[in-house]
This record gives sequence, structure tokens and C-alpha cells, in this order.
Amino acid sequence: MHKKIVFAIGVYLTALGLNAQNPGVSEVLRQVGENNKKLQAYSAWIESKHLDRKTENNLADPQTDVYYLPWGKNGGAYTELQISQSVEFPTVYDARNKLIGKQRQKMQLEYEALRQDILLKAKKHLIEVIYLDKRLTVTQKRTRQAKRVFNHIQELYEQEEVGKLEVNKAKVAWMQQQFKAEQLKNQKQNELLLLKELNGGKAVSFNPSGYDQSRAVAALDSLWKSKQARDPALAVLQQQEEVARQQVRLSKNKALPDLKAGFNYQNAPGSSFSGIYGGISIPLWNNKNKVKTAKARLEYQQTHSEATRTKSFVRYQKKYNEYRMLRKKYQKYRSTLSGLQSDTLLLEAYRLGDITFIEYHMELKFYRQAYDAMLEVKNQLNKRKAELRRHKL
Repeated sequence: MHKKIVFAIGVYLTALGLNAQNPGVSEVLRQVGENNKKLQAYSAWIESKHLDRKTENNLADPQTDVYYLPWGKNGGAYTELQISQSVEFPTVYDARNKLIGKQRQKMQLEYEALRQDILLKAKKHLIEVIYLDKRLTVTQKRTRQAKRVFNHIQELYEQEEVGKLEVNKAKVAWMQQQFKAEQLKNQKQNELLLLKELNGGKAVSFNPSGYDQSRAVAALDSLWKSKQARDPALAVLQQQEEVARQQVRLSKNKALPDLKAGFNYQNAPGSSFSGIYGGISIPLWNNKNKVKTAKARLEYQQTHSEATRTKSFVRYQKKYNEYRMLRKKYQKYRSTLSGLQSDTLLLEAYRLGDITFIEYHMELKFYRQAYDAMLEVKNQLNKRKAELRRHKL
């Protein structure tokens, strides 16, 4: 009894170890999101750009002027010291600070959009790995079957029941399946290399066997509503409008006068003076047409955003229609091919002598092409579904 318990625990721990070594799709995508070099570089760029913009809201440096005039008819030198500080109108700094904050939010949304693009690319590679692994499993099974057929024909040839031509044809058929298996292995390895690149040069451990992607997506209206709420690529459009609107506010505030204040000290033979002084600019020309320009930019951004949203919905609807078409096609393939057992039936017919090897090979090729086409449709279906659910990555 104790041995059974220990054995069961060992099996459970082994399964946990295998799961840890072979993470699922979600775990691989999480790793890519953390390790991708492009995302890391973009994150650093966002921080540097934000700090650079914050410097635009710094106060101007204070200015010090010193006058020393030793030549004159008054019998002594004249000296003057002046320290001044220039500032924009106080509300300008607040408006610019809010603009910088909105620009940072916009860059963060752009980062999220880039992250989803990279994760979608990684997910498509994972789907391709799953597809190639399934094709490889099927092809390896076909290779073993082709070898059995070749061995069977070789025995018949040795018994002088078939000619050398049929032996050669069976050997070629076996060889073709071997080549196909090698090709699929190479394609699968290439997809894993592309995933490694997206994962910051770190190899991806992923076990595609048993991964089921048959679940359907929601209705178009529900999907689009979810996309509008969560897609950073669409949220960027709204944030661009907010940035343009804040630029209008900043332009209006910059039409207010600049201020200047300071301390002045004057010393002449027998007398000295000191005190404070202030100054104000007269905003006549420097801000001319800048408010109009900012308003025109806001109007453009609003129109552009609306046009982009309309275009995005049309594209999304097209992808959804393609998904529905592929799903319908896949379901027809699956319902038609499930339970046919064509390989077994054809092999049995050949062994019984009901059909020749050529007939067996051609019929088998027909059914296998149909099955491969079904797998390809499922592969495209899963990729289209990933595109529709990109905003949830």
C-alpha cells in the first residue's frame, strides 16, 4: 500500500516537473513580454523621452550682471550689481506639466500596442509549432505504415508474387514520407528559433502535444466592444486627442505675459542705492497664430481618429468573416473525415488483393491530402482567432 502511494506521488511530481519544463502558451507569452529586447529598448526610450520633456518645463537660469565703470569725471568708480530671474506666467508651467503627463500616457499606450503586436507574432509562431508538431506526428505514423507496406511487398517479391517495379514504388513512397518528416522537423526548429529571437535570445521550452484550440470566439459585437475597451492601439487615438487638446490650453496660457523680478545694487562715489525691480513682457507678436495652429491640430486629430476607428472596425469585421468561413470549412472537413479509417481500409484492401499498389497509393494520397488540408485550415483558423483576440494578450 505504501509503495503504491510513493509511486503515485512520484508520478505526480514527475508530471509537475514536466509541466515546469514545458510551459504552456500563456507562460511562453509571459516570458516573451519580459525578455523581448525591442520592448526593453522602447521602455527605456519612453523614460528618456519623458525626462527630456520635463526639462522643457524648467525655470530659466537666473542672470547676474555686474557693471564696473572706473573712468569718469566724478573722481571715483561706479559699480552696479543686478540679479534677475525670468519666468513664464505661472499657469503656463501647470499647463505644460499636464501636457507632459498626457504625452507620457500616450507613449505608454504605444508601448502596450507594441507589446501586443510582439505577443501576437509570438503566439502565431506557437500556433505554427503546434500545427507542425501535429503534421510531424501524422507523417511519422505514415512513415511507419509506408515501411510496413514496403516490408510486405519485399516479402511478396521474394516469394515471386510481385515484380521489382512494385518494390521500387513502395520504397520511393517510404522514402518520400521520410523526407517529409525531416522537412517538418526543420520547419518546426525554425519556428522555435524565431520564438527564441522574440524571447530575447533565450530558448523557448514548449510542449505542443495535446494543446486544444477548438473553442470558438464570441460574436462580433461582443468582440468589438471588448476591443474598444481594452485595445491600446485604439486608446492611443483618444489620447492623441487629449494631447492636442492640452496643447491648445498651453498655447492660450503662453499668450499671457512673461514676468521678471530681481535685485539691483548701485554704488557711486559718496552714494549707493539698492532695491528690487520687476518687469513684464508685452505679448504682441511671439504667440501670434499659435492658438489657431493648436486648434487646427486638434480638429485634424479628431477627424483622423474617427476615420481610423471606422477603418479599424471594417478590417476587424473582415477578419471575423474570414474566421467564420474558416471555422465552417474546418467543421465540414472534420465531420467528413472523422471515423473514415481510410488508411486501415485501403491497406486491408491491398493486402487482400482487391486493389493494386498503384491504386492503393493514389487513393491513400487523396485521403491524406484532404486530411492535411483540414490541418492547414485549422492552423489558419487558430491564427485568425489569435488576431481577433489580440487585445486580450
